[in-house]
Amino acid sequence: MPDAASLYLDLLQRALTRTGFDDEVVAPFTSAALKHRVARRLLAGSGAEAVVRHRPDPRAREVGADLPSSAETMVGEKRLDNLRFCVETVIRDGVPGDLVETGVWRGGASIFLRGLLAAHGVTDRVVWVADSFEGLPRPDAERYPADEGDDHWTRPELAISLEQVQANFARYGLLDDQVRFLKGWFKDTLATAPIDTLAVARLDGDLYESTTDALVALWPKVSVGGFVIIDDYGAIEACKAATDDFRAAHGIADELVQIDWTGWFWRRSP
Repeated sequence: MPDAASLYLDLLQRALTRTGFDDEVVAPFTSAALKHRVARRLLAGSGAEAVVRHRPDPRAREVGADLPSSAETMVGEKRLDNLRFCVETVIRDGVPGDLVETGVWRGGASIFLRGLLAAHGVTDRVVWVADSFEGLPRPDAERYPADEGDDHWTRPELAISLEQVQANFARYGLLDDQVRFLKGWFKDTLATAPIDTLAVARLDGDLYESTTDALVALWPKVSVGGFVIIDDYGAIEACKAATDDFRAAHGIADELVQIDWTGWFWRRSP
């Protein structure tokens, strides 16, 4: 029979993803799709956008392939399962270091990190929550040609304020002094962050630039036996290129393991 910690983490994961709970998926709804001609005429050329909300497909929610209306994370169950595996492994093996997520959206995966520490009674590790809390940066195509044309910076639904993320932590009773926030662009915050060592680093930066900034600043702090997780490796070519280029430049031969359609990770060897 599962113990109390396992039951708590199972429930926390389902709550953060809204798996088995009421939730909706938000999807663009163009004027051409509107049946009523008056509604079409009002929307067309207005610059406005309607959305249609529908219940999530459990298969999409499992692998984080939709945009939730209320869930605190969009990474899906499989990537949270992986996060749990990584954290519980470093706790079991005594791998030193804190936990960090770079690019947190509504904070769900970071909340899960804090919940994992709480469930296992760990009081000597910190969860670092790094984000601009203003969305993604405009691509610097001159320095990072792989990011040219990327439009994530234009998407307001990706800009979640620090105050909202903190409120989401508080909703689960997990906002305390074991959670530290790093507000700003990664290039400005990560290199000087007061992080000594890391056991798990989860990177969700989408862009070549953001992925590179996080790897350059954080990889030297990852302990032997620690984990690096790349959220967008399978979904965004620029993120994959940044990861591959960094690993090649630093002679990292540790096996890259696939989590789901987009997430990949590796464990640092001696």
